[in-house]
Amino acid sequence: MYKRTLLVILISQTLGGAGLAAGITVGALLAQEMLNIESLTGLPAALFTLGSALSAYVVGRVTNSFGRRIGLSFGFIVGGLGALGVVIAGNTNSIVLLFISLFIYGAGTSTNLQARYAGVDLAKPNQRAKAASIAMVATTFGAVAGPNLVTPMGNVAVSLGMPTLTGPFLLAMLAYTLAGLVFYIFLKPDPLIVARAIEEKNKAKIETVVTENSEQEKKRTGVMIGASVLILSHIVMVGIMTMTPVHMEHHGSGLSAVGLVIGLHIAAMYLPSLITGSLVDKIGRMKMVIASALTLTVSGLLAALVPGESVVWITVSLILLGLGWNFGLISGTAIVVDSATVHDRAKIQGTIDVGVAIGGSVGRYSIKFYFCIL
Repeated sequence: MYKRTLLVILISQTLGGAGLAAGITVGALLAQEMLNIESLTGLPAALFTLGSALSAYVVGRVTNSFGRRIGLSFGFIVGGLGALGVVIAGNTNSIVLLFISLFIYGAGTSTNLQARYAGVDLAKPNQRAKAASIAMVATTFGAVAGPNLVTPMGNVAVSLGMPTLTGPFLLAMLAYTLAGLVFYIFLKPDPLIVARAIEEKNKAKIETVVTENSEQEKKRTGVMIGASVLILSHIVMVGIMTMTPVHMEHHGSGLSAVGLVIGLHIAAMYLPSLITGSLVDKIGRMKMVIASALTLTVSGLLAALVPGESVVWITVSLILLGLGWNFGLISGTAIVVDSATVHDRAKIQGTIDVGVAIGGSVGRYSIKFYFCIL
């Protein structure tokens, strides 16, 4: 069942990654084309982030009540409906519908992130980090393919008599819907429900000598530590990544150089996941948290101190940034899973992912604000 669950996650996350990357790549461009006002082109990203935060909370609650299968399929299908709404908005030139749909489309992102938890429900304690990393690697496949399909899907949209920029959202609609259907059809039996049954059976067999209050306090502390690692590493990563293209352009770098740096950064965020997961399981969660903090610190210092026109050093900085985020995400996820009981795990995970989404917004807009002041 554990291996079957990982296979289902692998297939669904590949689809989900394509839906995420294809749609968000052109969301701002579509808004700019419809509004013809550059000053409001940041609004789609804000709506997308807010939708992601709200849906993380909702998907977490639905999952906690009905299991991973229902929660994850619900989140992805809602994201697919959001993508469909964007396509309709582009064809009817309705900016109100566009903004509402982008908000709903954010559900796909939060669901894509929460799917990493499904792999750990049936994993042994020394397999949890590696299980979470499999979902991240699968997302990479789709995230790499998605942007490369923007032009072909634009051509498909034109052939159907639609605006070019709605094409990637046609792909997102299809990808998210298929990801949801894969979870709904194949994630049987539900790993979270099975994990709860196993936990109940083990409780009946094992007598605990630890008082209930002290055990709950220990778990709360672990959840707080894991949540802090996830949120802080995300704030640092988003803040530096957001301003890197502006920083490079200010120092004379072209779009091709900017694209190369960001592409390598994204690769460093996801591709090392299996190695990171093994390290988290073997050498310990807190050691990898420290490695994350040190790596992110070095990345930030490099980004601040190296010459702005040095593409090589900026690239090194952004690769370290992605790697530090990867260390933080997987180690933080493992700490949360270790600390949360199987009965309230999904609810806690959804709440933490709300903090991650909001933290990303704080990192993005606070850095932009500071940059404008300078």
